[in-house]
Amino acid sequence: MPPTAASMSHNTFGHLFRMTTWGESHGPAIGCVVDGCPPGIPLTAEEIQVHLDRRKPGQSRFTTQRREADAVEILSGVFPDADGRQVTTGTPISLLIHNTDQRSKDYGEIKDTFRPGHADYTYWAKYGIRDYRGGGRSSVRETAMRVAAGAIARKLLGTVVVIRGALVQIGELKVDRSRWDWETVGSNPFFSPDPGIVPEWTHYLDGVRKSGSSVGAVVEVVAEGVPAGLGAPLYGKLDQDLASAMMSINAVKGVEIGAGMAAAELTGEANADEIRIGPDGKPRFLSNNAGGILGGLSTGQPVVCRFAVKPTSSILTPRQTIDAAGHETEIVTKGRHDPCVGIRAVPVGEAMMALVLADEVLRHRAQCG
Repeated sequence: MPPTAASMSHNTFGHLFRMTTWGESHGPAIGCVVDGCPPGIPLTAEEIQVHLDRRKPGQSRFTTQRREADAVEILSGVFPDADGRQVTTGTPISLLIHNTDQRSKDYGEIKDTFRPGHADYTYWAKYGIRDYRGGGRSSVRETAMRVAAGAIARKLLGTVVVIRGALVQIGELKVDRSRWDWETVGSNPFFSPDPGIVPEWTHYLDGVRKSGSSVGAVVEVVAEGVPAGLGAPLYGKLDQDLASAMMSINAVKGVEIGAGMAAAELTGEANADEIRIGPDGKPRFLSNNAGGILGGLSTGQPVVCRFAVKPTSSILTPRQTIDAAGHETEIVTKGRHDPCVGIRAVPVGEAMMALVLADEVLRHRAQCG
């Protein structure tokens, strides 16, 4: 979609299935508007809340201790059908979450000082003003609305498409893929698919947290049941859209599809996903280095995406910086912060996968019927 004067602030994501978010970390509320959702899809606040509850803060000692219920309200875009079910009407769906546990005083000491590694300086350099309370618009607080909108996208996709995410690395500690078990992801505070790594991550993050520091992570998101043919070459490739979606998540610094960067180490023989005919008469790929995407189009295999999340920039260790007046100084960031923000990025990554696929489905229908 070409930029216009009205869209240059870029708070909207998607083409036909569109999400616009608004609000700041310490403002009275955050919200979003989902436009382009087809009518007749059953939708309740409870169905959205299930996904928000997986992302909300304060659920373990390994995430920020800010306590937000993240209770979502549907303000528009739904109505009871002839059977009494609440369904989408085809009009914009407006969602609202009130902020209830802001502690803006924690940021009073740094209101004129830029935190290294944070967006403080760049927001000030671009706009000449910044909301210093928890980062304002640049805070991960905004991602709650992505998860809410992603819940609606999942409803559009139906039960055939299954989207799941997991944390596969914290710092230098990686999961053992031979022990991968999706059933364990929801039973530990890290969204880990490897139960064996949980004690190691627990010990490691306890040390990081007690020292007032932070650490990065890698999240993997897999979508199964995606039909072949989604995407649009050359400038609307599915992997291109996924990379853009994941890079838009706060603190993400790298994205890869399938084998990703490791593909550079492979030979042509090793990298090419060979194809046979399965028992059902449909193509069966013998591997998935492509991550379910070839030529920008889905192959029908699982779509696999990973992204790297940098360490939280708000730490207790003094860091050299400057202030708005141009003076050199040091900064220590107090308050409630995630020692590993990558943990809560798992449901956010799932949401962005859902939003991309929902948009791709509608775009495919528009062109191919």
